[in-house]
Amino acid sequence: MRFEVVRARLASLPDPLPQPPAALAPLLVAGPTGQLGLPPAPPGGAMRTGAVLVLLYPDAEGMARVVLTERPAGDLRHAGEVSFPGGVLEDDDASPAEAALREAREEVGLDAAQAGVRLVGELGPVEVRVTGFRILPVLAMAERAPRLVPDPREVAAILEPPVASFVPPAPIELVEDDRGGWRLRYGAYPVAGYRIWGATARILGQLGAVIAAAGRGGSSDPALESSAPDVSR
Repeated sequence: MRFEVVRARLASLPDPLPQPPAALAPLLVAGPTGQLGLPPAPPGGAMRTGAVLVLLYPDAEGMARVVLTERPAGDLRHAGEVSFPGGVLEDDDASPAEAALREAREEVGLDAAQAGVRLVGELGPVEVRVTGFRILPVLAMAERAPRLVPDPREVAAILEPPVASFVPPAPIELVEDDRGGWRLRYGAYPVAGYRIWGATARILGQLGAVIAAAGRGGSSDPALESSAPDVSR
């Protein structure tokens, strides 16, 4: 999918936002018959707030890509998982956007001025019940490919998959696995040897739903690419 197509379709975010594919929502597998339910809420019901940066940019061929990170092996709870640059909102963060940009600078060395980053808005918040986080996705566009360097303490690899990997009818794989002491069933995007699931997948699913909805009813264009070349650096 060409970056110019994506940028045009995301020029303004709809209200209300379309929902991500329902298959991406994790469900708790419980009991001998395998009945499904929602994962439990965190103790006390309190949710911490975090912000992540959903950064889109054009590659050398003008195709739209998104910046993701792989967690390092030392992260015992989330080793090898794929996420966006981001973290907890701190007291001196003026906004979720400021927090997301700060975390991206710390984790992957993002220079917003070098890449020509422009904020677009926020996608829908995502609640991660098993960890007690409410995540605010900040959507941004870069005019050019950012020069990124991972902080090895927080990032094992930087992934840059095509945005088309998450636009319907992109494939979703149904998985059942033990996560954080819970048996979960969830949908995941299989991308270049990675399985992208959880909050990251739901954010990408909503992004794809917005792009797809904005393109309905328009003339056809050579937007979608079936190949997904090297996504990591």
